[in-house]
Amino acid sequence: MSTSDPAGEPGVGPDPAHDDHAAGSHESTAVGVAALIRQRLGECSPAERRVARALLASYPAAGLGTVAALAERAEVSAPTVLRFLSRLGFGGYPEFQRALRDELAERETSPLTAYRAAELTGVPPEGALPRAAATLPEAVAGTLAELPQGELDAAVRLFADQQLRVTAAGGRFSGLLAHYLVLHLMQVRGGSRLLPATPVERTDMLVDVGRRDLFALFDFRRYEEPTLALAREVTARGARVVLFTDRWLSPVAGLAEVVLPSRVESPSPYDSFVPTLALVETLVAALIDRLGPVAGKRLKAMEQAQQTFGGS
Repeated sequence: MSTSDPAGEPGVGPDPAHDDHAAGSHESTAVGVAALIRQRLGECSPAERRVARALLASYPAAGLGTVAALAERAEVSAPTVLRFLSRLGFGGYPEFQRALRDELAERETSPLTAYRAAELTGVPPEGALPRAAATLPEAVAGTLAELPQGELDAAVRLFADQQLRVTAAGGRFSGLLAHYLVLHLMQVRGGSRLLPATPVERTDMLVDVGRRDLFALFDFRRYEEPTLALAREVTARGARVVLFTDRWLSPVAGLAEVVLPSRVESPSPYDSFVPTLALVETLVAALIDRLGPVAGKRLKAMEQAQQTFGGS
């Protein structure tokens, strides 16, 4: 989400080319440093995992100080920090920090910033349709290819647990994706709802949050502070969070049990939610596979209820 919430959120077209030395490896520029850390976590030694957790717990600020400061925060030695960065594909600490600074600039991109940048270069001669045809399929394919199977499996396990009550929330634009997910969950598993916008209804829904709650939060660059505050409060009460975000990772990632990042490349100044929509539909497909006959029984009951109560 964001103060302007995603997609109204900052937008850009295809990622600008990066200097080969600016982000350590092609993979780090493709998926973002934080997402890369999460991907490689399983390969790390216990000491390196402490570095990873220290970075993710205060990202990206923890990586913008000195090596010694990060080592102290993680309670490891400076050489352990450097070994961890080498595992990620960075040639050294300065290279790692350049990647973080590049990300900070990208994270603050707004539709207006992108629009003004496009004005300087002029309207691309090929037109919107060819740009979309070139950009969107690649963004969807990249999102699905870069998604760790373990993260998707973990998300499916949580959504399949019918002992958990699901609440979904998004921002001004990403709220549409939260609503879309809830409509599917209502069909195949029940026990799912969208967080209301009005204060009284919202408070009523949140007052009893506890260990049997699962939150699906959608938060994209120019991330919204209220979303982070919500995540802090519900996780403090024992609820679990599945986060849908971009490749730079919302600050909510430090609290989420599962993080599902998407690309946002777009033919316009607005970030695209087409890749995230594809990710949501992939999650729903995997959930139906896991639920099996339970999903079929629920779908049949919903069809019968629609006929009885005149739903559409």
